[in-house]
Amino acid sequence: MTTIKSYSLQNGEKRYQFQLYVGVDPLTGKEQRTTRRGFKTKKEAQLALSRLQLEIDNGTFRKKTAETYNDVYEMWFERYKATVSESTFAKTEEIFRLHILPLFGKYKIDKINVDICEKHVDEWFRKLVKYRSIKAYTSKVFDFAIKRGFTQNNPMKLVEVPERKKNPNDEKKENFYTKEQLIQFLSCLEKEDDFKAYAFFRLLAFSGMRKGEALALTWNDLNFKKNEIKINKTLTRGEKSRLVVQTTKTENSIRTIKMDKITMGILNEWKKKQKQDYLILGYNTLKPNQLVFSNRLNVYLEPNITRKWILFVQEKYTLHKITTHGLRHTHCSLLFESGASIKEVQERLGHGDIKTTMDVYAHVTEKAKDEAAQKFSNYLNI
Repeated sequence: MTTIKSYSLQNGEKRYQFQLYVGVDPLTGKEQRTTRRGFKTKKEAQLALSRLQLEIDNGTFRKKTAETYNDVYEMWFERYKATVSESTFAKTEEIFRLHILPLFGKYKIDKINVDICEKHVDEWFRKLVKYRSIKAYTSKVFDFAIKRGFTQNNPMKLVEVPERKKNPNDEKKENFYTKEQLIQFLSCLEKEDDFKAYAFFRLLAFSGMRKGEALALTWNDLNFKKNEIKINKTLTRGEKSRLVVQTTKTENSIRTIKMDKITMGILNEWKKKQKQDYLILGYNTLKPNQLVFSNRLNVYLEPNITRKWILFVQEKYTLHKITTHGLRHTHCSLLFESGASIKEVQERLGHGDIKTTMDVYAHVTEKAKDEAAQKFSNYLNI
């Protein structure tokens, strides 16, 4: 007797499903079952079940492993999850759930054509910044469908991607500080009664590490005798937005970097202050694997908190606004200005791709050209 069962979606809505025995596979001799899910009511599920049973009784049933785009997506995603980190597949799942499946999910996979794809790409183009990325993800499911024989072509590959016209009046806001701006920012931050935030931003500015890497640091990652920091993990978002720690982005990201004595001194001072502050809260911060930066419950900080910290100081002292990640860009730029080589910068920041390093280098050399022209003008003084 087939049972209709209920289950809940991530948003809390209830759906119904059933699994039905459909006979024996002539190739393997094993029992075959088919699953149907996504019914909004139990009555709707019962009706679909009755129709399937009638097809089986009449000998007209043909097992359909994947019919809609959503069917293929679910098959593709199960394999995809095994090839990437939790944070990556969580972000991918969100892209499909928010932008792709609401448009493509119910379409028959072999009936989707170029016109349909073009229509939805245009929609993404009008509404979203990363429309190219969303198109690429949509295309992956079609490629998977071709390999499985569910369709013969990928119509998404035939869609011409629209180009955004650049407005010459739009000024690109620079997400980094100059040397003078950084000194001013840290000076203002030091005046505030939040030594944890000061130590955190000083670390980012003088190490160039990613925010997630800093939030995952434990005290045993710091070597105060050698003035070194070991970076091998990062705090990120996993399934259902839970915080997870995983190995850093690429093999190049696992690194040990040298630090200046002043920054290490500030971190050591924070370690002593942390011990006193958290003892009042009932926590022993001298235990192994104690986080360098934690919340009042002595667990991982919510990554969004650093945005509040940096905005507070920038607005209070009317400073140039950059993001927390902008301090990584700042460190990279100032490394080049101080004379570091491209290879040295790439290794220190853990860039997996030299192109990432070169993009910052291009900005710095452009600034150097401007300064050279100004120096020439000042020299002639006419």
